[in-house]
Amino acid sequence: MIRSSYSSGEHNKIIWHATTIIAVRKANQIVLAGDGQVSLGSTIMKSTANKLRRLVKGDTIAGFAGATADAFTLFERLETKLEMYPKQLVRAAVELAKDWRTDKYLRRLEAMLIVADTRTTLVVSGLGDVLEPEGNIVAIGSGGNYALAAAKAMIDSDLTAEEIARKAMRIAADICVYTNHNVSIELLESDSK
Repeated sequence: MIRSSYSSGEHNKIIWHATTIIAVRKANQIVLAGDGQVSLGSTIMKSTANKLRRLVKGDTIAGFAGATADAFTLFERLETKLEMYPKQLVRAAVELAKDWRTDKYLRRLEAMLIVADTRTTLVVSGLGDVLEPEGNIVAIGSGGNYALAAAKAMIDSDLTAEEIARKAMRIAADICVYTNHNVSIELLESDSK
């Protein structure tokens, strides 16, 4: 993970680098895709990392951008919240964001999450954000905007959510030096379209 921060008035803004994670929801599918590159500065440390996880017996999928150990801590915390609030992803994410924002230890964690179940997709950040994206597509990380633009261009096509996510990741990897072509996929399907 590479992080650069700069002062902007009252706030420090953090710019995340070193990965691309995208979520695409279409028809009865929600797909998370993530690249496998782990960078340390300008050095590629690993090309086959899996930045996606299934949580709560596979009912929820999540992906992260940022520091790996921090993301694993957040996955564990989110899973605990999901066990406390079964099938209530929004409430669990809000409770995680509250803890993340107010807990002295958690406040130092540097990661961003995309989490989804068959009904909802959310972005959760350490700034206290729990955002539900418009248009059924969201992406984070240094290649996120490239993948997002590509997926938006394809969403009205006959491609499935998985096909869109894979093509969008390929485009992001062609542009972003912190994103590679080693793509992991997690998919959930709902019974209704």
